[in-house]
Amino acid sequence: GVLLALNKPPGLPILGRPGDLSLDVLLPALRRRLGLAAELHVVKAPAREYSGLVLLSSCYHTTKKLQQFFTDARWRGQYPATYRAITVGVPAEVEGEISTGLSWQQQGDRAMVVPVPAPGRRSLARKDVKSTLTRYRVLSAVGGCALLQLQPRTAFPEQLQVHLTLLLCPALGDHRHSSRVGRVLGVPFFLSPESAPARAQVLDEELLSRLGLSPRQLHHLPLHIHLQELVLP
Repeated sequence: GVLLALNKPPGLPILGRPGDLSLDVLLPALRRRLGLAAELHVVKAPAREYSGLVLLSSCYHTTKKLQQFFTDARWRGQYPATYRAITVGVPAEVEGEISTGLSWQQQGDRAMVVPVPAPGRRSLARKDVKSTLTRYRVLSAVGGCALLQLQPRTAFPEQLQVHLTLLLCPALGDHRHSSRVGRVLGVPFFLSPESAPARAQVLDEELLSRLGLSPRQLHHLPLHIHLQELVLP
């Protein structure tokens, strides 16, 4: 009918600056290629760094109805979006929930999303901090890495990356938050954002070899978080 689903590569933004490549810029060409009479709208899409499902609609009313459904589903405590992630490290528990406050914090010349473990009522009321929740399950684990199913019940920028660092298992290819997970004698621990500036992810030689990468190529490794499934009404 009026719905169309695409598989987006990592690194492609939904909206971009003038002259930049983005999904929004590509929609008119896609519409012509498919011979559609109506303009295409983005119903739901993963963040720029993620890969996975993009849901489009050629009906404005359907777009608004579905967007409202996704918002209402989260308020009802449902999990309409399911992601998959490859992590460096295996969670101690096979399944569980990650719950924390998240906020934006200025660090030098850039803003970073940081966890706030016990946010106060005032900061939540002022919306300086948002309570966030992600449900996870380990689907497979081998060689010190894991394949996780992630179901966020809230929506906040970079929520999944930060939540995975709190599990001490950052996503493969996370060059923004993985530096917050340190290791001493092979045991991972969490570093405060202030003491762990963002940098290219550090991987051991064995994993680099299995990926077929050199240390110099590591910063090109994309973020391995993928929007796999969307539930529709």
